[in-house]
Amino acid sequence: MPAVATFHLLRWQNTLGMVQALVFDRVRYRRTTGLQFLRVLGTGKGSSTAPGTEFGRTALFCLFDNEHSADAHISHVARRQGLAESWHVKLRGAGGHGSWHGVQIPRIMHDAAVPPAPGPMAFITRANIRARSWRAFSHDAAIIDRELHQSDGLLAVVGVGEAPILRLGTFSVWRDVAAMTAFAQRQPEHNRVVVRTRSERWYGEEMFARFTPYWSTGSWDGRNPLDAA
Repeated sequence: MPAVATFHLLRWQNTLGMVQALVFDRVRYRRTTGLQFLRVLGTGKGSSTAPGTEFGRTALFCLFDNEHSADAHISHVARRQGLAESWHVKLRGAGGHGSWHGVQIPRIMHDAAVPPAPGPMAFITRANIRARSWRAFSHDAAIIDRELHQSDGLLAVVGVGEAPILRLGTFSVWRDVAAMTAFAQRQPEHNRVVVRTRSERWYGEEMFARFTPYWSTGSWDGRNPLDAA
């Protein structure tokens, strides 16, 4: 049975709640039943994917052995004291490439016998940016962010990171895989930056993973983005 992924976007009542989550959630959840993989993440400002920090908001990405463990974890996180808002989604792997701290997430999640379902798709991109490439990355990230938000079919997006700089990524939800593909392959600035990242070797490690979101609860900035799909 393939692993079950969960993503959680958590808005706290104050900055202290955010700081405590970033500092202690790695310890809080490390012995969770069925947990294979956990990343505790800060988030970018609003829906911007350029470098920046949204104070009072954090995120979690998890992999579980089975559905029961994922459900128990979602229930536990949703009841956390100090939350002002939370959104939780279960994800089925649909391919991709790369790794996260040496773990091949797309390979773990991919089930060749189950093709991606029609309808909404979620995507995670993340990278360890080399220090020498940070200035160029920061400049081009702002350009790509503007192009991204003009793309048809984008339902929601948030920048995420294990640190404010150098270890950044995105979590996005799209109407369907065709909408995401159109952005990834047909937007000129995005294509230019992809070529540049490869030729100049901006990243020490990177990952692009596709998921089918098949269950969600809660709200993200006052709405569930999957309701708009």
